[in-house]
This record gives sequence, structure tokens and C-alpha cells, in this order.
Amino acid sequence: MKDWRVATSQGTVLSEGAVEARQSPGDTAATKITIDASSGCERLEQRVIRFAPGRSRPRSLNGRQEVLYVATGSGTVHVEGEAHALEPDTGVFVAPGEAYEIENPGPGELLVVSVVAPESSGVASGERRVVVRFREQPVLTAGTDREFRYLINQDAGCYDVTQFLGIIPPSRAPLHSHVYDEVVYVVEGEGVLHLGEEHTPIRTGSCFHLPPGVVHCVENSGTGPMRVLGVFHPSGDPASRAYDESNK
Repeated sequence: MKDWRVATSQGTVLSEGAVEARQSPGDTAATKITIDASSGCERLEQRVIRFAPGRSRPRSLNGRQEVLYVATGSGTVHVEGEAHALEPDTGVFVAPGEAYEIENPGPGELLVVSVVAPESSGVASGERRVVVRFREQPVLTAGTDREFRYLINQDAGCYDVTQFLGIIPPSRAPLHSHVYDEVVYVVEGEGVLHLGEEHTPIRTGSCFHLPPGVVHCVENSGTGPMRVLGVFHPSGDPASRAYDESNK
């Protein structure tokens, strides 16, 4: 399957390979901005970042916050001077005004999916968690056959966005919509995204934007589970529906 990009009034779908990476001199990070305002997503900016072995240059965002997800590799994230171990399926919350560095011991790359969002609610002191591990989170259900686990949300002190990892068995969900703005990255698997009148094949590395109110569904056409990383704004419940075809 070749790299592609599909942009419609209903949303944007693309393969990560369709975006050119950018890298600053002396930095270990090669960054692809996959979804942002130029593709119709005003609130969120999704980035796919590959960290080579070594320690990255410091990174910070003035007035915005960032949630990270480790797709592959392991290492350490240094947030405001404190070190936190990274492993696959780890979520990271970087609050507004904080700086961080990623250290990759090698020999392979460390693949991170980042979503930058505006700050509106602030961060509650005493409830702050920098890293949240998928394996330590409870399993929750969305519909009759799909499940998810929260990574970064209000339990980590992040009140503006929700980051979760969803598990989709071979099946097609009913068409539905949400009230929030969402960006999704396919961590593993293959299938079809049904978005408005468009039916686009997706696979590992696919990225898409689901605007509020847009009717859609993800179909897993493979033989094993599909895993998808979702981040949405404002924060809420991935199982909530503004419209659900099955309720007709």
C-alpha cells in the first residue's frame, strides 16, 4: 500500500510516510507534523517523532501542553530535571511551561506520537502524573466488543485533553459521532476508516482527524486486533456518542 493523503470536508486521513520529517542540527529527533490547522484541525497538532540514540535537545511549548505516547523503543524522559522511564505503551504528560528531553540508549529508534493542545483548565497540584503505563490501567469497554484504557486524562492532572489506547477486534462498529475534536494514530493492524462518504484503507502508521459531529467508524478487516491511539479535546469519555447508528 502506497503512502497517501485524503482531505475532505469531513476530515483528513493520511499515512505517516506521506509527510516529510524535519530535524534541527544537533538534535536526535526527526519530527513529522501529520495533522494540524493546515489540515482543518484547529485545536490539536499531531506529530510523529523518531528519536535516534542519544539525548535530544530540550523541547518546550509556551502556553500549550503536550501528551506523548511511546509506540516502540525504550528510554528516559527528563521533565524539568526529573527522570522517568519509558517503555512501549507509555503515556507522558508535559504541562504548559515545562521543558523535557528524551534519552534513547539505542541501538534502535524510539518512536513517539505527540499531540499538542491548548491549555484552558490548568493543572491541579497534587494530582499530577508525568507517565502512565498501559499495563497498569484498568480495561474499560466501548460498545459490545471494543475496549480501551486511559493513559493521560484528569487522573494524571490533565483536564483539557484525553489520551487513550483502544483495542478493536476484527469487526465493524456502528456509525457514530462524538462532540469532541479527535486525532488518531493506528499503532497496529489494518482496516478501513469510514468517514462521511469516504472509505479509506488504514494500517499501522495511519493518522486521521475526526472533527466534532462527523459520522464515522473504524473497521478492522484484519485477522488480529487493531490498536489505535486516540487524543481528543475537550476531555471526556471515548465511549460517549453524540450519534449512534445502533440506537435507531
